[in-house]
Amino acid sequence: MNNFDWKQLLNPEFYILMEFSGIKIGLLVVLFIIFAETGLFAGFFLPGDSLLFLMGIYSELLTQQIAIGSDFANVVLMASLVSLAGVFGNSVGYWFGIKSGTYLYNKEDTFWFKEKYLLQSRDFFEKYGGKAIIFARFLPIFRTFAPIVAGIAAMDKKKFMLNNIVGSVLWSFSMIFAGHYLSALFLEKFDIDLKKHIEYIVIGIVLVTTLPVLFKLLKKKVHL
Repeated sequence: MNNFDWKQLLNPEFYILMEFSGIKIGLLVVLFIIFAETGLFAGFFLPGDSLLFLMGIYSELLTQQIAIGSDFANVVLMASLVSLAGVFGNSVGYWFGIKSGTYLYNKEDTFWFKEKYLLQSRDFFEKYGGKAIIFARFLPIFRTFAPIVAGIAAMDKKKFMLNNIVGSVLWSFSMIFAGHYLSALFLEKFDIDLKKHIEYIVIGIVLVTTLPVLFKLLKKKVHL
């Protein structure tokens, strides 16, 4: 325990390779993280996109205990489990938003909270509808708070659930399969093992997923 570095908590590989009493529990840990990141306030700092991409790279290790047949079938099963965790997480976030909506609307403005943000979020969902839930899956931080805001904004339950499922499936399958097949491609064509370049991959994914968000925020400030 003395050798534990808290920075590891931001490293997706740390979770994937996690063991308990000699038993590999990486898949269970990852599923909980996906649930937490998409359904709990506390999950916004967790490495969602890079975690799924690395799951694809480490798919053989992660699917050892749930293998059902071919390599493709195992990856499909793993991505399906991640999708379910994401759907469940978003559903919890949506439920929390519904239950806390009245309280938040009556809450006094603070540095962290302003009622105008709730009103703007409601207008956002009225304008873009279910697409907001789908797009939020691919944006860090937003995917954590989007379902909560959807609940607060009283988004139709059936509409939310449909887009919740579509977004979760698109996100999990695209990221996991990208990691899985790009890893195999680089190893076969270029003799490059992506497992030896995890840090660069994580940094690259973080930049790709956060730059659009930062650009939008900066653009909004310029207009103000």
